[in-house]
Amino acid sequence: AVSASGIGIIRISGPEAMDVISRIYRSKGGKKKIKEVPTHTIHYGHIVNKEEIIDEVLISIMKSPKTYTKEDIVEINCHGGISTTNKVLELLIQKGIRLAEPGEFTKRAFLNGRIDLIEADGIMNLIEAKTETSRKLSINQLSGNVSNKIISLRDKLIQVISNIEVNIDYPEYDDIEVINNEKILPILKEVNKSLEDTITQSENGKIITEGIKVCLIGRPNVGKSSLVNAILGEERQIVSDVAGTTRDSADSRFTYDHQDYLVIDTAGMRKKGKVYESIEKYSIIRSLKAIERCDVAVIVIDAESGIIEHDKHIVSYALQAGKAICLVVNKWDTIKDKDSELKEWKKRLDNEFQFIPYANVVFLSAKTKARIHTLMPAILKCYESYTKEIKTSVLNDVIRDAVSLHEPPSYKGKRLKIYFVNQTDSKPPKFVFHVNSKSLVHFSYERYLENKIRESFDLDGSPIILQFKNRGEE
Repeated sequence: AVSASGIGIIRISGPEAMDVISRIYRSKGGKKKIKEVPTHTIHYGHIVNKEEIIDEVLISIMKSPKTYTKEDIVEINCHGGISTTNKVLELLIQKGIRLAEPGEFTKRAFLNGRIDLIEADGIMNLIEAKTETSRKLSINQLSGNVSNKIISLRDKLIQVISNIEVNIDYPEYDDIEVINNEKILPILKEVNKSLEDTITQSENGKIITEGIKVCLIGRPNVGKSSLVNAILGEERQIVSDVAGTTRDSADSRFTYDHQDYLVIDTAGMRKKGKVYESIEKYSIIRSLKAIERCDVAVIVIDAESGIIEHDKHIVSYALQAGKAICLVVNKWDTIKDKDSELKEWKKRLDNEFQFIPYANVVFLSAKTKARIHTLMPAILKCYESYTKEIKTSVLNDVIRDAVSLHEPPSYKGKRLKIYFVNQTDSKPPKFVFHVNSKSLVHFSYERYLENKIRESFDLDGSPIILQFKNRGEE
């Protein structure tokens, strides 16, 4: 899009770039032939249409292959007025130049072998970087460090495959190095470890570039949009006392304590029995999709009207999706005796939400911004628990101690034996118990093990998954 500015820059890339610019550029003395000037030089002159001067310009000449697209590139630095820039563009189009598609210069750079896909992604991340951390990460990606690491790992694997093939095809030659497991396995383990580290760094980079995704859900008119505005510090969402004013999901980015966040405000989720209009059905679908996208689901409850059954249903959506959960009791400014009510509300929440005892709870007022400072630390704690990774050795120490304190109950003369435990996933954390017989796992003992894991590793705000497998079971 063209807008008024001091300087307007028009970039042309392609084999015809030099021919086109030579037809519309005139140097100050009128003698310089722009096609013959050295590459990577800047020249003063005018853009002309026949004898009419369109603008006074500086022309940057960059000849292939040492350019961003590996094609001839011309940059016209003209005055940034809308009329002037449009006139230069019109003249270029008349001479056979077309407007570039979004991202076409980077696409050409990729197709011409100037950059790879990882570096192309790094360019986009650099353009969209909002923090110093994300900028540095994008520069590292753009510089080719990740690509070079992957190429190095690929070369090692190719070398291993080549050595194996030579040993199979030419066993009769004595001068060929004999390849066995002792020589291959250390290399494969090193490659595997490097790949795991790269994947971890990629996931961490994704968090930095995309931000922690937070979804605000709740009944209509519990103050979700007001809470978004309070977090962002601006009136991003329409706020009304009429229930259901917000009918769509809206994404807003912001930075808190050097960390990027993406907050998704959603339409109020009505009971299914009250979904009359097709637009309401659409809002429910959008809200459920927003839950699927998020890392932390913030369930907003109205302190004025209290907890109702529908609040539990809404929490169940986030629970089924396996999301970290933070309960926010909003409109706390409407409570008169806050100290005594706080104790009562905590008891009420413990009673009504027994199925999520791990949820973080915050009491605040989006309207007055009272206690609003407690929300972001609670969300961050949920996310840290949600993405936590625990070393296998430390995890097994905890489980061994738990079993020694309280042995599994016996059933028909048989007792559960836990051989070892490892974490296989995060978001939420998933722990796999390798046992003698998973049929011996009683639900009460499973709950006991979960509590011991939570006590040892501080997983407040996040669900965790316990899976039991018989020895040798895939």
